[in-house]
Order: sequence, then structure tokens, then C-alpha cells
Amino acid sequence: MPVNMIVCCKQVPDPEAPPAVFKVADNRMTWPAEVKPVIGQYEEFALEAALRIKDAVGGKITALSLGDKFVRDVIKKSLAVGADELVLLEDEAFEDGDSWSTAHALATAIKKIGEYDIILCGRQSSDWDAGQTGLGIAELLGISAITLARKIEVVDGKAKVEQVIPDGYRSVEVDLPALITVTSELGALRYAALKGIMAAAKKQPVIWKPSDIGLEPSEVGRSGRRTQLDKLFQPVKEAKCEIIEGETPAEAGANLAIRLREAKLL
Repeated sequence: MPVNMIVCCKQVPDPEAPPAVFKVADNRMTWPAEVKPVIGQYEEFALEAALRIKDAVGGKITALSLGDKFVRDVIKKSLAVGADELVLLEDEAFEDGDSWSTAHALATAIKKIGEYDIILCGRQSSDWDAGQTGLGIAELLGISAITLARKIEVVDGKAKVEQVIPDGYRSVEVDLPALITVTSELGALRYAALKGIMAAAKKQPVIWKPSDIGLEPSEVGRSGRRTQLDKLFQPVKEAKCEIIEGETPAEAGANLAIRLREAKLL
């Protein structure tokens, strides 16, 4: 049975960039221009999950992303690896939202997209790491949700999921439609073939503003937040080093043991 899938993809600053280049000013994170945007790593795992399902049973993949000033070569990566359509919620109004306003806008867009069997999200974003948006979408749409999937199979109108748990995994089965968040154990996103890259270059995304999905700018992004950011800061890390000496290695070892007992570490 072919499956209609929607994959939520987020453009984020490259998480592999050195932490020192990121700065906090006026409660906002900034980074230099040389830090290029990428699709978040967990969203790439979700996209790979959708591609594997499509390989196995057929179907359609719609990539959905929310933000502003998308870099087309970056966000079109979903098309290059095999997604069929790309829908961008692209407007300044969508910027700086919290998990609620982001989930609200995405769920509303998904309703407009129409038929779907599976919605796939990363377990968390690569920038804020909240891990709330996917479950928020499921709640707003009134569908079941399974988190931390490392393997997904579609059989007889159901999704069979291997869900990661602290000491291994468990098998879960859910009726469709459902939302599934995907974790790194599923495996990395495949490389785009030249044919896919060329096809993606020719294909134009569908672009929706808030009004196109029936929402006011006040309902999305920063204006639609239900949480308040009190303070964003970079923690100060301090380290001290104490050299334990001795006339011989044995004496140094004994002195170390004494010092560790004094510090109540032994």
C-alpha cells in the first residue's frame, strides 16, 4: 500500500561549527556568516526513514519547513535525495517562535496539504533541542504519536516501529495516520545522486505565508509564543588543576590518595 508521508525539515546553523563562534546578544543567539545553514541532523534521519518506507511500499513524500530566508540549495536537499514536493512556510512572521507556535503553524499547514498517512519529525531540533514540536503537531491534529523510532515498517495499514528505550528497544504498532519522531539509531541520510540534484534544481517549492494557511501573523512565530524566554546566556566554565608531587612515584601516589580523601573523593 503506497503511503503519503510528510517530513518536517528545519534549517539550522551548522551544529558542527565550533561552539566559540556562537555569541549571545540581547537574549538572541548570533553566529558569523561563515557558519552555513544545514538541514538539522535529526530531520535528516526522519527524511531517510521516509525514503526507506517509499523504497519498500511506494508512496509520496512532502517535505515541510518553517522559517524565513531559506537557502534554496540547503532546503532543496530533501528534493535532491528523493522527496516529491517541498512546501515552505516562509515569512518573517514565522521567525523566533516557541514549540507551540511552530507546532500550531505546521499542523495548520499539514491540514491544508490534506491526505497523509505518516508525519515524520526528528526527535528534537539541532538548535534548541526541545523535542516538543513533533508531539505538539500530533496533539493538534488528534493523531497517535510514537517517539524515538530507530526502524519503521508499514504493513497492512499499520506502522511497526522499533522504539529506542534506555536498555534497548521495544516493538510498537500503531494505526495510521500517526506521527513518528526519529532518532539517530535509524541511520544517516543517503547521498543525493546527480540525477536527483539536477531535478531538484528545476523544481520550485510551494511557498505559503501565514494568510495562505488561514492564520494571522499574530498567531505564529514570536507573536504566537506561549512561553517567555527570560534569559539566554552562555555558561561560564572554570577548571582548576592541582599538581600532586612526591620524591618518588610511590610517594606521589600516596600524596594523591591523601589529597583525594581530604577532598572526600575517596
